[in-house]
Amino acid sequence: MGKTNDGFAFSLNFPSTDYIYKEPYGKVLIIAPWNYPYQLALCPLIAAVAAGNQVFIKPSELTPNTSKIIAKIISVTFDKNHVTCVQGNHEVAEKLLSQRWDYIFFTGSVSVGKIVAKAAAENLTPVTLELGGKNPCIIDETSNLKLAAKRIVWGKFLNAGQTCIAPDYILISQKVKSYFVELLKSEIANAYGDNPEISPDFPRIINEKNWKRLTAMLEKETLLAGGKSNKTDFYIAPTLIDSPSLDSLVMKEEIFGPILPILSYENDVDIRNVISKYEKPLSLFIFSKNKVFAQKIIQEYSFGGGCLNDTVIHFSNNRLPFGGVGNSGIGAYHGKRSFDTFSHQKAIVKKGNWLDIPMRYAPYKGKLKNLKRLVKWVS
Repeated sequence: MGKTNDGFAFSLNFPSTDYIYKEPYGKVLIIAPWNYPYQLALCPLIAAVAAGNQVFIKPSELTPNTSKIIAKIISVTFDKNHVTCVQGNHEVAEKLLSQRWDYIFFTGSVSVGKIVAKAAAENLTPVTLELGGKNPCIIDETSNLKLAAKRIVWGKFLNAGQTCIAPDYILISQKVKSYFVELLKSEIANAYGDNPEISPDFPRIINEKNWKRLTAMLEKETLLAGGKSNKTDFYIAPTLIDSPSLDSLVMKEEIFGPILPILSYENDVDIRNVISKYEKPLSLFIFSKNKVFAQKIIQEYSFGGGCLNDTVIHFSNNRLPFGGVGNSGIGAYHGKRSFDTFSHQKAIVKKGNWLDIPMRYAPYKGKLKNLKRLVKWVS
């Protein structure tokens, strides 16, 4: 709430007081993903409820145990006419999307995001789309390479790489590439031991379909580390790939798994030739002590968000907006922005009746000079 104080608007609206009423959109549909099935279902749900909406939430069918827990929590916490959990496969999602909603919140892949956006467009329903992309991790020769390796291994192989904001590929200065590869190998061993398959800290791929998709990326590539896989429990080791072609399978789409391609560059043109080949990513990471270099990257390339000298952690700050741009998403949330995402901001001017300035009404002949004086005075 605040009084208008800008020039012409002040003279037009005086005397008045302005308000913003935040009201719920109404019926909200939330479709949650499988990679962080609990967090990415309940976080938007909490915000949608806080904003006063009626919510229908569909958790992922690929994580049935978590989905059952979510359904139980919702059933004992909310009236079914307030919040409803709808379980089922993609056919259920399609039926839900065919209904009319006042707002749709979707987290998932770019391909499904396009389907959601198309369905929403039928009724001009506003959407938030949290998608993904090929997130670059740029490293120059000035960076703290050992610490960079440790933080990249953590951010990339967390949840076996099944994280939408994880580094998708490394783009490193040719001068330090060989040395850095050895640091990465060392940090993988430090984190998961000599055999990550038996590490209690290294998870598995979500299902056979994604396991097959990922193992296909390893074919005909030069492996620097890892590469081992096991179909029995959908295991793929933390894997480093050396200089894959930009037209290779591993570089064509978001990896979303424990595979890390390592490319090199010699100058800014090399960096541009790689990054510009892809759609705007959800995240971008820079490791450098060169402030000019880092600032240039941040300003030159469009991406959802990212870190300087770290990975992934920007997601954890609730004061920062989290969301994509272009192909990596629409809209942003976290913290207060989550409440705002699910709220329509209704602007209201409450006008007083004790004064009615005649200059705004026609006819305008002879009024222009005085009107200019008024605008200048209130400015």
